[in-house]
Amino acid sequence: MMKSFLDFQKKLKPEVAKYTESVSSNYSFKLALSFFYLMENSWNPERERVKQYRESIGWKKWGPYLTERQWGTVREDYSTSGSAWEFISHDMARSRAYRWGEEGIAGISDNKSLLCFALALWNGEDPILKERLYGLSGNEGNHGEDCKELYYYLDNTPSHSYMKMLYKYPQRAFPYDKIVAENGKRTKADPEYEILETGVFDDNRYYDVFIEYAKADKEDILVKISVTNRGDDHCKLTVLPTVWLRNTWSWDNKTFKPGMQAISNEEIYIKYRPDKSFHLYAENHNRSFLFCDNETNYKRLYNFANSTAYCKDGINDYIVNGKAGAVNFKEGTKASAFYELDFAPGETKVIKLRLADKSHQGAFEEFDDIFRLRLNEADAFYNDLQKNVADPELKMIQRQSYAGMLWSKQFYYFNVNQWLEGDPGQPAPPEERKHKRNSQWRHLSNSNIISMPDKWEYPWYAAWDLAFHCIPLARLDPNFAKRQLVVLLREYYMHPNGQIPAYEWNFSDVNPPVHAWAAYKVYQIDKEFTGKGDYDFLEKVLHKLLLNFTWWVNQKDISGNNIFEGGFLGLDNIGVFDRSQKLPTGGYLEQADGTSWMAMYSLNLLKISTELAMERPVYQDVATKFFEHFLYIAGAITNIAGKGISLWDNEDEFFYDVLHKPEGESIPMKIRSMVGLIPMFAVETIEPEMVSELPDFKRRLEWVLENRPDLSVLVSRWYEAGKGETRLLSLLRGSRLKNLLKRALDEKEFLSDYGIRALSKYHKDKPYEIKVNDNLFSVSYLPGESDSKLFGGNSNWRGPIWFPVNFLLIESLNKFYHYFGDDYKVEYPVGSGNLLNLNEIAHHLGDRLIKLFTMNAEGKRPVFGNVDKLNKDPNFKDYILFYEYFHGDSGKGLGASHQTGWTGLVSELISQKYEFLNQKKV
Repeated sequence: MMKSFLDFQKKLKPEVAKYTESVSSNYSFKLALSFFYLMENSWNPERERVKQYRESIGWKKWGPYLTERQWGTVREDYSTSGSAWEFISHDMARSRAYRWGEEGIAGISDNKSLLCFALALWNGEDPILKERLYGLSGNEGNHGEDCKELYYYLDNTPSHSYMKMLYKYPQRAFPYDKIVAENGKRTKADPEYEILETGVFDDNRYYDVFIEYAKADKEDILVKISVTNRGDDHCKLTVLPTVWLRNTWSWDNKTFKPGMQAISNEEIYIKYRPDKSFHLYAENHNRSFLFCDNETNYKRLYNFANSTAYCKDGINDYIVNGKAGAVNFKEGTKASAFYELDFAPGETKVIKLRLADKSHQGAFEEFDDIFRLRLNEADAFYNDLQKNVADPELKMIQRQSYAGMLWSKQFYYFNVNQWLEGDPGQPAPPEERKHKRNSQWRHLSNSNIISMPDKWEYPWYAAWDLAFHCIPLARLDPNFAKRQLVVLLREYYMHPNGQIPAYEWNFSDVNPPVHAWAAYKVYQIDKEFTGKGDYDFLEKVLHKLLLNFTWWVNQKDISGNNIFEGGFLGLDNIGVFDRSQKLPTGGYLEQADGTSWMAMYSLNLLKISTELAMERPVYQDVATKFFEHFLYIAGAITNIAGKGISLWDNEDEFFYDVLHKPEGESIPMKIRSMVGLIPMFAVETIEPEMVSELPDFKRRLEWVLENRPDLSVLVSRWYEAGKGETRLLSLLRGSRLKNLLKRALDEKEFLSDYGIRALSKYHKDKPYEIKVNDNLFSVSYLPGESDSKLFGGNSNWRGPIWFPVNFLLIESLNKFYHYFGDDYKVEYPVGSGNLLNLNEIAHHLGDRLIKLFTMNAEGKRPVFGNVDKLNKDPNFKDYILFYEYFHGDSGKGLGASHQTGWTGLVSELISQKYEFLNQKKV
C-alpha cells in the first residue's frame, strides 16, 4: 500500500506547484501534500518561484517594498534652499502626505506602493504613536544621519512567501529629546550617542515585537504579530496594524481615488483600483476600526484650512491625545485595527491578520498551517543554498545577511522633471530649484523595486553600492539581480550622455565604475544556477556600458592621456581635499584609484566581450578595443603623457595621486590609503583555449604585442605562460604586486584583525600634511568615526574597514593565484615568517572579515563592541547587525546599522570559505 501511495505521489508531483500557486477550497489536502513533498522528496517550491522575472506579477508582486524613511529625502524636498532634512522632518512626517512614496515599520506593499500595510504601537508613555523609525537628521547627528532604533531582519525568501522581522519597543517614553540634546553637545571627535546609552532599555523594560508574513497566494498575505513583555512588571500596549492607500489623487485629480470602509468589526473592504479590491481581516478584533484620510494636516503644519476633518495624523491624535473627532469608524484612506493588550511579566500575545484580494469565509481557519508550510519551504530553500556550510553559527549569520538583503528592497519613485516643474493644482516649486540639484537629470523617471543600501539611512539607490548588492542577491534570485543591473542602464535612469546616476542627493556625482564587474559576476552565478549562460543579459549590459565607458573617457580624462580624475569615487574623505570640489591649490588631481578603476573597467568589458564572442563572433572587435585600451592605461599610469611622471612612487613603492598645480608643478600626494591598493583590482586572466577559438581577436592581439612593444612590456606577464598556459593582464608587473602586498599585509599598516583598513596605520604617528596658502591640510589614521567635515555625514575612509574594497581585493588575489599557482608565496602577516600562496591569503582575509560577526573567545561579537547587552543578553546576542563600515582596530560596527547591501557580501565570503576548505580536502 505504501508503494502504491508513493507512486501516486510521484505522479502528482508535477502538479504540486500548481496547488501552491493558487488557493483552492481544499486547503487541508493541499497542505498535507505540500508537507509530504517537503519532507520526503526534497521539493523546493521557493526555488521554482525564484524563476519569476518581474516584480509586477506572481509571488513577487507583494513584498517589503515600503521605505523606512521617506521624510528628509530629496524627493520630498520642495524647499528653495534644498534643505531636504528640514523640509519634512520626523516631527512633520506623521502629518504630511507624501508625494513620492510611503514609510512604515516592518511594512509591506504592492510593487508600486499603492496599498501599504505596516505596524504602529503606543506604550502609553510616548508623545506620539510609534508609526515610523526615529533617527537624527544629517544636520542633527554629530556624525550625520543616524537611526536610533533597535530592529532586526531575521528571515525572508526571494518571493517574500515568508518574512520575519523584530522591532524592540521600549516601555518607557521614547527618549526623543534626550537623543537630540546629547548629540547636539557632542563633536565629531566624540562617538555617537546610542539608544542603549539613554537607559530606556534598562531592566529589560521593553517589548519584543516579532512581525511575520506568510503568503497563502500571490496576493493573499497572512500577518502574525507576536509581542513579548521582556520586563518584570505588568504592562499595557496598544497595537495598531495599519493599512493605507498612497496618496496619488492630490497630485493628479484625474486619477482614480481609492478608498476603504468597514464591513464589520473584523473586516475592511478596500477599493484598490476600479477593477481590483482587497480585504483586511483582523482576528478577535472586538473594537471598531479607526479611519482617517492620508491627507496633509495643513492646520497643524502651516496654519491653513484642512480639506478633511480626518487628516493623516488622526489616529495618532485619537489614541495619544484622546481627540475623538480626529477619526471616524466607517471609511477613509487609512485605517488601523485597534488592540489594547495587557501583559503579565514575560507573557507573549499574538495578533493575526489577513490582507487578501479575495473575500474569505473563515479567514483564519488554517492560518497556522499555512505559516508552518511557508517556513518549512523557506528552510528547504536555505538548506539547499547552505548545504556546504557546516558551522551552525555561520549558517545563522549568512541567513540573516540574506534576510537583510531581501528586506532592503524598496519601491523607488522619482520623476525629476515633474519634481522640478511641480504638479497641476499644487503650488509651483521655487524657480531657483530649476537650476540647482539634479536639474541636468530631467529625463530621469524611476518607478521600480530597487535594492537599497539601508532603508532608513540611505533610502535611495547608489550606483556602486547596488553593484555589490547584486552578488549575494544573485545567489538568492539571479533574475532579480540581473534586472537590478539592467534597470540602472535604462534610458529612464542613465543620462543621455552615458553617465549612470549616482544617488538622489547628486545624480551627477561619480561612483567607481564597477557595473561591468558585477554584471559578469552575476552572469557567472546565474550560469552556475541554470547551467547555461544568459548571453542576452550580457549583450544588453555591454551595449549600454559602451556608452558609459565613452562618458568616462570623454568627461574624466581631462588631458586625454588615459589618466583619470574621477573625483569623489565613493571614497568620501579619503584624501586631503574634497575630490568632488575645486581644489584649494588650483589645478587638478590625477588619481591612482580613478585610473585603476578604469583599467579594471577595461578588463571587465574585455572579459564580457570575449565571453560573448565565444557564442557570437562579431564581438571579437569589441574585445580587441578593450584589450588595447587597457594597454594604453597601463602605459600611462607609469609614464603620464610621456613626461616621465608616474603614479607609482619608486621610493615608497606605492601608488599615489598626483597633484598638478596651475604653475606646472606636479606633487605626489603621499597618503598610504586604499587609493594605492586599488591598482591590484585591475587584473584578469586569459585562457589559451579561449584565444585559440577567437581567431580575429588572436590576430589583432598578436599584432599589438608585436608592433607596440612599448605597451606590451608594461603588462604583467603577458608573454610568460603561467599555470596551465594561462596569461595574465595586470597593472602590477615585476615586483610591484609583492611590494603592495608588503604594505597591505602588514599589521602595522593596512592589515587589521578584521580585514584591510582604508588607510595605513602608519599615519597614526605620521599624518600626511600639505600647506596651501597658509592653511595646513592633513590626513591621519582614524579607525572609527570621522573627525572631518568633508562630505559631512558619518562616512570615513581614513582607517575603518569597508566590505566592498576588501571583497574586491580578495577577488583579485584569487585571480592572481589562478595565474601564479601554489609556487608564488608571500609573507602573511608581514614579519611572521609564514609564507602562503595568494589563494590561502585570500581565504585568511575572508576569515578576518567573517570574524567581525562571530562569537570570540570572550563571548563577544566584535561588531557589537563592548556593549554587554548586545553581546550577552540572550534576547540580543544572536541578532546580527550589518553595519556600513567597521572600526579599524576593534571591529566595532559604525555608520548605518542595516547596510546589508554591500556588507551582505559576508554571505559570499562564508560560501567561499567552505569552497576553499572542501578544495583543501580534495
